[in-house]
Amino acid sequence: MSERGRLDVVLVHPSSRRRVYQALAQNLAAVEPPVWAGLMATYLRKRGYSVDILDAEAEELDAAETAQRVVEMDPLLTAVVVYGHQPSASTQTMPAAGAVCRALRALDPTRRTVLVGGHVAALPERTLAEEACDFVAAGEGPTTLGGLVEALKSSDPDAYQKVPGLWYRAPNGEAISTGFAPLVRSLDAEMPGMAWDLLDMTRYRAHNWHCFGHLEREPYAALYTSLGCPYHCSFCCIQAPFKDGEQLMGTASHVNTYRTWSLESILEQIDLLVTQHGVKNFKFADEMFVLNPRHIRRICEALIERNYGLNIWAYARVDTVRDDMPEMLKRAGFNWLAFGLESGSERVRAGVDKRFEQDLIYKTLEKVRRANISVIGNYIFGLPDDDLESMEETLALALDLNCEFGNFYSAMAYPGSQLYDEAVVSGWQLPEGWGGYSQHSVDTLPLPTKHLPASEVLRFRDRAFDRYFTDPGYLAMVHRKFGQATVDHIRDMTSHTLVRNNA
Repeated sequence: MSERGRLDVVLVHPSSRRRVYQALAQNLAAVEPPVWAGLMATYLRKRGYSVDILDAEAEELDAAETAQRVVEMDPLLTAVVVYGHQPSASTQTMPAAGAVCRALRALDPTRRTVLVGGHVAALPERTLAEEACDFVAAGEGPTTLGGLVEALKSSDPDAYQKVPGLWYRAPNGEAISTGFAPLVRSLDAEMPGMAWDLLDMTRYRAHNWHCFGHLEREPYAALYTSLGCPYHCSFCCIQAPFKDGEQLMGTASHVNTYRTWSLESILEQIDLLVTQHGVKNFKFADEMFVLNPRHIRRICEALIERNYGLNIWAYARVDTVRDDMPEMLKRAGFNWLAFGLESGSERVRAGVDKRFEQDLIYKTLEKVRRANISVIGNYIFGLPDDDLESMEETLALALDLNCEFGNFYSAMAYPGSQLYDEAVVSGWQLPEGWGGYSQHSVDTLPLPTKHLPASEVLRFRDRAFDRYFTDPGYLAMVHRKFGQATVDHIRDMTSHTLVRNNA
C-alpha cells in the first residue's frame, strides 16, 4: 500500500515524436494519449498505490527536462513506458526511453528505474545490460510493476525474486530473471480502463487523415476494448510481451492472448470522455477490433443508442468483416477502418503467414466503402520474398484500390517478431540503433529481401508514397469526398521530403 507523503510510481511516456517523424512531427503526426501508461496507472491504483503519469511526449519535454520533473515528483519507482501507439512503434521509442534513463541516473544515481513495454519484453536481458535502468519488466507489465513496488517497500532480502516477470542485477552484477509474469486476465476487476484524470486531454490530437473534410483534430482519445491478438503474423511483434524465447506465457507459442473488457467498462470511459472532455475523435486501439462479432455488436448498439456523433477509427482484417457489420459500424460512428493488406502478391503474403485471396480484398473493401466508411490500406514493401515485380504489384494494388488513405511501410524485423529471430539467425543486416526501426527517421534501415538490398526497398517505398498521394485519380476521389481543403492538405503533406541515410 502507499506510504503517506510519498508518491509510489511515476509512469513516464518519453518524447520521441520529433526524432521519429522528422518534419512530419510538427503538424501532421498524431499526439496520442499514452494508453498503456494509463492502464497501468489504473492497475496500480486498484492495489492502493499512489500513481502519476508524466507524458513528456504531450508536454514536449526533452530527456533532461523529463528527468528534472521526475526528481521533483520524487516517486519510489520511476517506470519508463516503451509501448508505442501501434505494435511496431515500441522499438522506435527506445532511444528516447534510454535517454530519459541516462538523464535520471546522471541527476540522481539512487533513483530506482524500471523499463516496461513491448520492446523490452522482447529483449529483456539485452535491455538490462545496455540501458541505465535498475529493472526490466519481461511481460505485459502491470503485474510486474505491482510486485516491484511491493518489493521496494519490503525488508525481505529476497523480495525481488518474488516479483513475476522481473529482470534485475545481483550484487555481483549477474542478470537474474524471475520467470513469467501472468497476464491480467480479469480486465474489469484488475484494470478497468485508463486513469484519464491523470492526463491533460487538451494536449492530444488525431491523425491528419482521421479528420479529412476539415474536421477539428482536437480533442482526441485512444482506448482499448480488448487486449492481445489471436493471430501470429511473422512480421508482427504484437505477441512480444507474452512470450519468453520459444514459449508464450509458459504454454504453446500460438496461445490466444485475446481478452475483452465488459461493455459497461468500455461505455463508462466513452461517456466520461464525451461528456467531461468533449472528445469526438476516438481511436479504438485494439490490435484487431473487428474480430469478435458479439463484442462489436454490443458496443455498436450502445453507441447508436447514445448518438454522440463520434468519429472513430479501428483496425480490421479483410477476413473478419461480416456482411452485416459495415452498416452497423457506420451508424455507431466508425468512419475509418484500417486494413493490413501488406502485399499485392499472394505468394509474398503467404511467406509471412498472411494468407487470403486477392478477390477477398476487393469484396471486403467494396462492402465497407458501400457503407460510407473510409479505408486506410496498410502496405509493406520488402517482405522476405519480395522482388521488384512483387513490389510493383503492391503499388499497383494500392493505386487500383484507391483507398482514402494509405500507409506505406518498409519491412522491419521488429524485436519480438518471428522475422527478427530469423534475421538474427540468418545474419541479415539490422539497424545499428533502435531509432533505425522507425519508418520515417533519418537512419531508417529496412530488411533486405531474398532478391533486393535494403537501400532499394527504402527507395521504392518512398517513391511509392509520392506516386500514390500525387496520383490524379486519388486526388480526384479525395476532392469528391472531402473537398478542396483536404486536397491542399495532402499536397502540403507530400511537400515534406524525408531525409534518408540508407536510401
